[in-house]
Amino acid sequence: MKKAIIALEDGTCFEGRAFAGSGEFYGELVFNTSMTGYQEILTDPSYHGQIVTMTYPLIGNYGINDEDVESRGIFAQGLVVSECSRIHSNWRATKSLPEYLEENGKIGVDDVDTRAITLHIRDKGAMKCVVSTEDLDKESLVAKAKASEGLVGRDLASEVTTASTYVWPEGGKPDAVYKVAVIDCGIKLNQLRILADLGCECTVYPNNSNADEIIATQPDGIFVSNGPGDPAGAPETTKLVGQLIESKIPMFGICFGHQMLGRALGANTFKLKFGHRGGNQPIQDLRTTKVEIASHNHGFCIDADTVNPDVAEVTHINLNDNTVAGLQHKLQPLFCVQYHPEAAPGPHDPFYLFEEFIDLMKENQK
Repeated sequence: MKKAIIALEDGTCFEGRAFAGSGEFYGELVFNTSMTGYQEILTDPSYHGQIVTMTYPLIGNYGINDEDVESRGIFAQGLVVSECSRIHSNWRATKSLPEYLEENGKIGVDDVDTRAITLHIRDKGAMKCVVSTEDLDKESLVAKAKASEGLVGRDLASEVTTASTYVWPEGGKPDAVYKVAVIDCGIKLNQLRILADLGCECTVYPNNSNADEIIATQPDGIFVSNGPGDPAGAPETTKLVGQLIESKIPMFGICFGHQMLGRALGANTFKLKFGHRGGNQPIQDLRTTKVEIASHNHGFCIDADTVNPDVAEVTHINLNDNTVAGLQHKLQPLFCVQYHPEAAPGPHDPFYLFEEFIDLMKENQK
């Protein structure tokens, strides 16, 4: 295995070994607290532009299978773990984690103090970094990290959206009860799987689609997906979502979709210090006071002070830092959440949100 150096823009460096891939890889270094689900995390388009550090110490022990992918490939720029399991064992496994990263041209680094990385990010904040197996000069790498592109102001969602419109399930759903128009900002497949299981045929559109053309298809509902990047850096998607809101068709947004709906309703967003990423975040539903544990993956958030109280209300908060985790329109059937009710990976506590979306469409059909 080759030596690998992780260099951060603040001058901090960590040394490890490349258990997969070689070369130089750039991205924002973040951490995820999930114990499992590394395959779903790697294939989540929301991680485009990021290098993910797993806080759980042993990763890769159950290998990779063909079913648990969340998109068309790996979108994370790289994976950093304390120890990559030398042996994988699971009845569904078809290959190892190192093989999977190699096939997709991504870097995997282990033999690193991931606790130190996590504590540093929590103290100083998520920051730009470069991982290299070629240039081992730390000063050179720190300079490269400083000069690299960060996430602020970047429209990464437009880099991962679908190139063309398609229908899910493939071939359509003859027994569909609802037709849903989906705006793909970097969608995870489990969102589509769940909607299909709940009786929906989904038509998935690129995030630069024409609002009038979508509305002309007369969908029963509109869903805005998760995705990567700075929501303030995606004004065209915000404009599209704003035009769709004007149709008063029932709408539901998740993560980046939540931010798009919030911004379209006049709220601002800001960058969190180190974001929320993992499968154990506590959320309180302010409508019922119930607490649920949910999967998260975001580095930006809606500014609660900029939500227009005449238009929308905050329905959910993250109990770790009291940031906005959900919004609901006061005058029309529209709501959104910052976290991931589709899990994959993560707990299923928030599944009810998909059922609420179904109820909105059902009520609107009457």
